[in-house]
Amino acid sequence: MLSRFSRRRFLAFAAGAAMLGSLGGCAEYEESPVLKAEHLVDSAVATVERFQTLEGLQRFSKYLPDSVAIAIFPSVIKAGFFVGGEAGNGVLMVRSGSGWSAPAFYTMGAGSFGLQFGAQDTEVILVIRNQGALDAVLKDQAKIGADAGVTAGFYGVGAEASTTTNMGADVLAFANSKLGAFAGASVEGAVIARRQDINEAVYGQGKTPRDIVTNPANRMARADRLAAVLSKY
Repeated sequence: MLSRFSRRRFLAFAAGAAMLGSLGGCAEYEESPVLKAEHLVDSAVATVERFQTLEGLQRFSKYLPDSVAIAIFPSVIKAGFFVGGEAGNGVLMVRSGSGWSAPAFYTMGAGSFGLQFGAQDTEVILVIRNQGALDAVLKDQAKIGADAGVTAGFYGVGAEASTTTNMGADVLAFANSKLGAFAGASVEGAVIARRQDINEAVYGQGKTPRDIVTNPANRMARADRLAAVLSKY
């Protein structure tokens, strides 16, 4: 039988999960993986173009010429009622001598327990600056800022704005709060994991993110515009 404290934690977790689910909306989960991939790529273009209009976040492009990869998450939904969580899908593209690779698809998720209440929709760009950090992401999953040898710096605008003090970090995260406010404990230690269902739907059975971004034969025509936008920087 659950203790009173355990019941409170369970009810809080259920409330947070319900809020997160409602914010994500049912439509996303009803989309086919291929359609979801196309929408993610289109939204990633919009995020890159929007960041170029926002003071402070424009600087993400300053670090692109020396980067090895970029990950773009157009909509990371954060919600909380004592238990908080965040989740959102995005794309990873790797720089090569001939330009940007085809996109591999990932999801970003995190959770925390603490005094917090609110909801927020945030778009995130991760500038990955060296091979070690990229290898951490290309593994089955990576916890940004926590994997051995991978440091992270942050810059954001919106409800939880903060400027990083570590611009020499392996991964630079730029975040823009598009909607809502969030009060209380920040969700830290976000995990980035592959969306194998989307990757296989777009590129074929058994295709892994490493296969996708290292083999030039992999191509997604819908992502040509995103590659062109990134090549401007």
